[in-house]
Amino acid sequence: MTGKREIFGPVLMHLGAVIRNDHLILSLLALGVGAVAGVAVIGFREAVVFFQLSAFGTDTEHLYAEVMKLPWWRIVLVPTLGGLAIGILAHRFLPGQRPHGVSDVIEASALHGGRMSGTTGFRAALVNAASIGFGASVGREGPAVHLGASLGGVIAKRLHLNRTFARTLLGCGVAAAVAGSFNAPIAGALFASEVVIGNYALKAFAPIVIASVTGTMISRAYFGDFPAFMLAEHDAISLMEFPAFIGLGLLTGLVATVFIRGTFWIGEKAASSPFPAWSRPAFGGLAVGLIATVYPHVLGVGYGTMDTVLTGFFPVSLLIALLIAKMAASMI
Repeated sequence: MTGKREIFGPVLMHLGAVIRNDHLILSLLALGVGAVAGVAVIGFREAVVFFQLSAFGTDTEHLYAEVMKLPWWRIVLVPTLGGLAIGILAHRFLPGQRPHGVSDVIEASALHGGRMSGTTGFRAALVNAASIGFGASVGREGPAVHLGASLGGVIAKRLHLNRTFARTLLGCGVAAAVAGSFNAPIAGALFASEVVIGNYALKAFAPIVIASVTGTMISRAYFGDFPAFMLAEHDAISLMEFPAFIGLGLLTGLVATVFIRGTFWIGEKAASSPFPAWSRPAFGGLAVGLIATVYPHVLGVGYGTMDTVLTGFFPVSLLIALLIAKMAASMI
């Protein structure tokens, strides 16, 4: 196997001598990374449920329906105290670091040869799980992607893989994490290839697909084979609807631009505030809690709200209000 010593570390030398096929070995590693990442995503999702159950007394994804039954002071208090706890945890375990997510994975792939810290990955996952469980208006996919990528990066580092193979295993971890979160193996593979790897070369895409399918199988074995969202019945698409699709794309791009700019603006204002960094999440939690007294739909990952929206049960006026409220809560 040409270049075997440069590609694989000592741990894989004997395996390489037997198999004598770099791509087959990489596929086996992808299978392992997919399995590990799939189990890790299950643990992360269960951690979110644990913190949500502790904070709001319910483990349902339709959190807003249960929060509506709570007194207003508890709706405000839980995210506030949760924010304070998150600030202290982050200050203790992730000092001086920004929240970890997809951007860190892209940076690791582009600038660090696919290497990531396993310790930071697990600590960030714990902090993020607690944050979501206490009502932070964010999704679980970003933290799950970071966790899966961290596992892939750690395995690549332990096995002394070269840059190309390390980046591929990083993508494998991402694909398995996305697939396990959404029960969508194709989406996981495409996301990892497009966003993290940056190409669809077969030598990387094939292992990524293997990892994505593995992560999905493990997730389905634990949670069951259910779609992430249920869609309302819809007639066949006609050409008359295409202008609406174009308009939706343009409007979504505009909203995304406003959201990104707003997030950076609020981050800059928070960084320049006189309050210590560990206390700032408490103020953010207070703001989210106040918004949630009117629109409890903004709390947590929001899967229950999205599911209700997709079935068409919310009036347009409420949808517009929720869009503004969710953007504000997520920016904070």
